[in-house]
Amino acid sequence: MHTISVFLTVIAMNLAVVTPVAAGSFSLEGFFTGRSMAEGSFRSITGVKKTFKLKLLGKWDGRTLTLREDFTFDDGTRDRKTWRFIKDGPGKYRGTREDVIGETEVSIKGNVARFSYLVLLDPENRKNKVRFHDTMTLNADGRLLNSAYVTKFGFPVAWTRVEFSRR
Repeated sequence: MHTISVFLTVIAMNLAVVTPVAAGSFSLEGFFTGRSMAEGSFRSITGVKKTFKLKLLGKWDGRTLTLREDFTFDDGTRDRKTWRFIKDGPGKYRGTREDVIGETEVSIKGNVARFSYLVLLDPENRKNKVRFHDTMTLNADGRLLNSAYVTKFGFPVAWTRVEFSRR
């Protein structure tokens, strides 16, 4: 029952009304080009809890945003992931990453971006696939908040929250 209530809370947070930023002011390339940083947390229904810090470097070539993410976890482990987002039009992107199966479609309306993607948590053995459901909200103070819930076979199994800021 606790899992269901947490899941419903996360859904409600993703649907909550947010203070809009000026129309058309939020774009992936606008926020992520150059250096940025983030702090985040991950927790699963199995009790796993991790916190992490991110250093990001974004390069925009006029059509594609290449976004390198360097993770440092609370246990000292490190990881690097690289997103490639192709802009298809105003507020529309297609994205790929080395551990993502296929592409994700990003849709931005006002100050909110939404996207969902299937991830291989064990890419070498091609096992343990989960789906991330991300909602990024650009706040009026310039911080970007990403909250996501993670599902496996359609059931919620984990939640993550990341707060990005520009350097």
